[in-house]
Amino acid sequence: MSFTTADGRKLTYRKLGHGPVLVCHPGGPGFSSTYFSDLAALWEQHTLIMLNPRGTGGSDRPKDPRAYGIDDYVADIESLREHLGLERMNLLGHSHGGVVAMAYAATHPGRVRSLVLASTLARFGPEQEAAMQKGMEKRAGQEWCADAIAALQEEQAGNFETDEELSGLVFRELPLYFAHYGAVEAGYLDTLRTETINADALKLFNQEIFTTFDLRSRLPSITSQTLVLTGDEDFICGPVCAEEICAGIPGARFVMVGDSGHQVFIEQPQSFHDEVADFLASPPR
Repeated sequence: MSFTTADGRKLTYRKLGHGPVLVCHPGGPGFSSTYFSDLAALWEQHTLIMLNPRGTGGSDRPKDPRAYGIDDYVADIESLREHLGLERMNLLGHSHGGVVAMAYAATHPGRVRSLVLASTLARFGPEQEAAMQKGMEKRAGQEWCADAIAALQEEQAGNFETDEELSGLVFRELPLYFAHYGAVEAGYLDTLRTETINADALKLFNQEIFTTFDLRSRLPSITSQTLVLTGDEDFICGPVCAEEICAGIPGARFVMVGDSGHQVFIEQPQSFHDEVADFLASPPR
């Protein structure tokens, strides 16, 4: 499905399930909603509106190759809300999508009923970097680890020019994102290999945003009930990140899912489903 923004761009989204609407923003940046799969069967209780962010999954790329800032994505969520005719919405953001969701909820607090922040972070500072290094060291014994770390370093250094070059790096590094990387996880990644990852979006984020953005001062502006969820083995957006977010959002609820990395909805789908469904079923404050 698709709609046209006020500035004439087409944005596409997947619609799945029945019930109250849950708007879902994927991460990357540069990834479409494809990697959400069925989002741990949350469609059983909710109508999932899984946005393909600008420049992914059939959504138009902006004319300006630098128009991939956090507030650009926030504007697209607001356009989607208006298109759906929602006064207030339930909003879920994963990874970079959680960054966007936090910024949206802080900018438009009256538009968010419930906020789910999955495997995300409010900034990447020294504590977060130390946790990431520790997570990589924990995986050092795996045969794929050295190559995955090398690919991650190349990606974060911006050593790619095309979508195809970026995709090659990303699929080498993705084993790092799981608590355990085996046949099931490899099979899941195989379903994503036709994905075109937007190199413009990720390069801008890595070079100018990742190590400089800091949402902590904006978090107290979020007034919706909020669930902050992460895997205990998430090497890049783990407990240290979730705890910092919870410290800034009044009344936020923290859930740590055991034996899971970054893709909680794939690694521990039942736990993810139950925690999010129960949270969304609770009365808004």
